[in-house]
Amino acid sequence: MATLSHVLSLSLLLFSLAHGLNNNNPQCSDTKEQGSTLQIFHVYSPCSPFRPSKPMSWEESVLQMQAKDQARLEFLSSLVAAKPVVPIASGRQIIQSPTYIVKAKIGTPPQTLLMAVDTSSDAAWIPCNGCVGCSSNVFNSVKSTTYKNLGCQAAQCKQVPNPTCLGSSCSFNMTYGGSSIAANLSQETFTLATDSIPGYTFGCIQKTSGSSVPPQGLLGLGRGPLSLLSQTQNLYQSTFSYCLPSFKSPNFSGSLRLGPAVQPKRIKYTPLLKNPRRSSLYYVNLNAIRVGRRIVDIPPAALAFNPITGSGTIFDSGTVFTRLVQPVYLAVRNEFRRRVGPKIPVTTLGGFDTCYSVPFVVPTITFMFSGLNMTLPEDNIVIHSTAGSITCLAMAAAPDNVNSVLNVIANMQQQNHRVLIDVPNSRLGVAREACT
Repeated sequence: MATLSHVLSLSLLLFSLAHGLNNNNPQCSDTKEQGSTLQIFHVYSPCSPFRPSKPMSWEESVLQMQAKDQARLEFLSSLVAAKPVVPIASGRQIIQSPTYIVKAKIGTPPQTLLMAVDTSSDAAWIPCNGCVGCSSNVFNSVKSTTYKNLGCQAAQCKQVPNPTCLGSSCSFNMTYGGSSIAANLSQETFTLATDSIPGYTFGCIQKTSGSSVPPQGLLGLGRGPLSLLSQTQNLYQSTFSYCLPSFKSPNFSGSLRLGPAVQPKRIKYTPLLKNPRRSSLYYVNLNAIRVGRRIVDIPPAALAFNPITGSGTIFDSGTVFTRLVQPVYLAVRNEFRRRVGPKIPVTTLGGFDTCYSVPFVVPTITFMFSGLNMTLPEDNIVIHSTAGSITCLAMAAAPDNVNSVLNVIANMQQQNHRVLIDVPNSRLGVAREACT
């Protein structure tokens, strides 16, 4: 039976959060970061200055996350469009801020900033001093002795879309939801945990307009030429893993491990699929889905990987709730409802169409990948209201106004799992782990 004391308690947590990078909280201390392992926090954690300033009800917090997912899905849909994907962003590309952040030390002497981690992007960019429209949390390049702007003749300048030259410096523009960003292409020393990475190429934001630009920077974990993996191949050998903490964890702390030496030895893998035109996305073969003991009936084409159309299944750290293409979701939802019981009334909440206001036994859901079965525990399948009065299946179909061909395994379903990306061996591993 669903444990109603297990709640998605964002609304209660938000009452107690204060603004600013909370270095006085022991959970936010840098002392926990050793070697090549970083702490990873939810954007609403006590260690983050980017959480909502006003308390929200549970329903408001869920609807807000759904709205952010909408923009995220538009971003992912843009990546699987017919044209090739550029390394950072095209002038009209839509990006949505991910949900999890890490601390990075940037410059000499180091300045501590928070950066969102995104497995489906390559970019690294941060708001810089003098930025018009940015928050007060900026990197002051004037105070660093290792900062430099890249010139128009630099090879990296050819890897950004539509670069422009102001004097001898390379700059570029990009859109972020309904907002725009102007940035200088720069290099600086990045320190992640205790690893120093000199000459890291990133966008130093100079101007933003609109309301959808997130205040934190972005650390892209994709496979493009300007991603962390590509810029640190000698150091991390294109290998990393992450364990995302649950929304319900009191301290909201997980981990990001960089390099092969710090990875678990006992973990099951599924092959990573190569899509040269969409190299940033981590595609896998999802062969079937089991609800309870029954493998649901899904048209093979709805799960098939197609490099030309971009269809298939990806793991994504930035989407909150798993989204499935319509035939896949309907098959899962209908079997879920059947197992809960056809006589129990079904209600809706925002984009969730399978909610209940009475206790029920939650059926298990298993994603069946090539070589790997990922069976979700209850906390990764449903969300409960703070009062326990509503319980919803925490998955949905892709919105009607997003022409998505992707099945997206999102961070709600990945929480308390170790997800390992091993690019040299072209494989993705998953193992249960108490991230918090």
